[in-house]
Amino acid sequence: MGAMPLTDLPWWRWRARVRSALHMLGDPRFQQECWSAGRDGYGDVTDAVYRLVEDTWLDRWSAEKYVGSIFRDSAEATAVDTAVLRVLRIMHQVGPDAPAEAYFQHHAWPEAIRACQEAHVRLAMADGEDPEAAPRSLAMLSILTRTAGA
Repeated sequence: MGAMPLTDLPWWRWRARVRSALHMLGDPRFQQECWSAGRDGYGDVTDAVYRLVEDTWLDRWSAEKYVGSIFRDSAEATAVDTAVLRVLRIMHQVGPDAPAEAYFQHHAWPEAIRACQEAHVRLAMADGEDPEAAPRSLAMLSILTRTAGA
């Protein structure tokens, strides 16, 4: 998580997982090069959505609940809530086990990409990281969340 002070956000592992999901869901080039191509090491759309909501339950309640822990302020929480709602709406319509192309062809996918990208950029910049860097592999995310703060 770069230069983010660990005392700033005690649930830094959750933040890393949410950021990873937002990054992948907000990057159409990545989606074509990795998910459409079936590239190993980056999961799929369903995996990214799962990372977005699994520990946080953002599919059940607002990110506002985590201001001061996972998210620094209400602006971050609002951006994340917007992204989560857009992605989940599509997932419920398309189905969780649909191929990547089914998501990409959904009429609301570009709007979901924009919302995820906006949330990702906000969180990455607050963490002092380059929002334009390519998404990290799931193996790298695992290493980062296992060793950061240790």
